[in-house]
Amino acid sequence: MQPEEIKQLTERLVGGELTQDAFVRELLRGASQDLGEVTLDVDRRRRCGFPEVVYGEGKTPATMAQVFRRQLEQETSVLATRVSADHARSLLEEFPHGAYNEVARTFRISSGDGDEPLGDVAVVTAGTTDLPVAEEARETLDWMGVDVTMVHDVGVAGPHRLPVHLDKLGRCDAIVVVAGLEGALPSVVGGYVACPVVAVPTSVGYGASFGGVAALLGMLNSCASNVTVVNIDAGFKGGYVAGLIALNRQGS
Repeated sequence: MQPEEIKQLTERLVGGELTQDAFVRELLRGASQDLGEVTLDVDRRRRCGFPEVVYGEGKTPATMAQVFRRQLEQETSVLATRVSADHARSLLEEFPHGAYNEVARTFRISSGDGDEPLGDVAVVTAGTTDLPVAEEARETLDWMGVDVTMVHDVGVAGPHRLPVHLDKLGRCDAIVVVAGLEGALPSVVGGYVACPVVAVPTSVGYGASFGGVAALLGMLNSCASNVTVVNIDAGFKGGYVAGLIALNRQGS
C-alpha cells in the first residue's frame, strides 16, 4: 500500500468514517495485490526486509512483465530467477534497462540508484560446471546490496588451489560454497573459517550422484559445525541466506 493510501485511511479512521476493525482489514488487504494469475505480496519488504522474488519457470513473459511493472511502481528493485533466454528477450523489449544473466538465468531491474554494498560474502565453486548455480547466488547478493567475491574452481580434486584464498575467505561474514559430485568442499572450507558456510549442492555428477542427492547427503553429514545446507541447485536460496547473515552482522 502506498503512503498516500495509508494517509487517506488514517484520516478516515480519525474522522470516524472507519471503525478500527475496518481500518485493520483495509491495511491487510493492501498487503497483497491480485494480478490475475499472480497475487503479488507487496508487503514482504516491510515484513522480511526484501521484496518478493519472481520464480520465472511456468510464468509467461506477459505475467512476469505485469509483476515487474507493479514492483517498479512500488519503487522496488526486481529479481526474477529461472528465466529462459527466450523469455528474457521478450522482457528486454519492454524493460530495456533490465539485465539478463544468461548463465544464472536471472533477470534484474534496478528501481534507482542503490547504496554502497554492505557486508562481505564469498561465493566459492568446486568446479566450472557449478557456475550457473553460483551465478544465481551472486545475482541474488547483488540484488540485496551485499558485496560479493567470487572464487572459482577450487574443488577437492586439487586441494592446493584453496589455501591461496584463505585470507580473503577469513574476512567474510558468510560464505556460499557450491559443489556437486560428492559435495566435500563445504566441509573443507568450513574447517578453515569462523563464519557460517552455506552449502549448495548441485546436480553435477555421474549416475551415482543421483542428480545431486549424493552431494546433498554429504553436505548434511558434514562434520564442520559451521556448515548449513540448502536444496539442490538452489543458488538463490544460498545467496539469500548468506546475504541476510552478512547484513544482520553489519547491523549488530
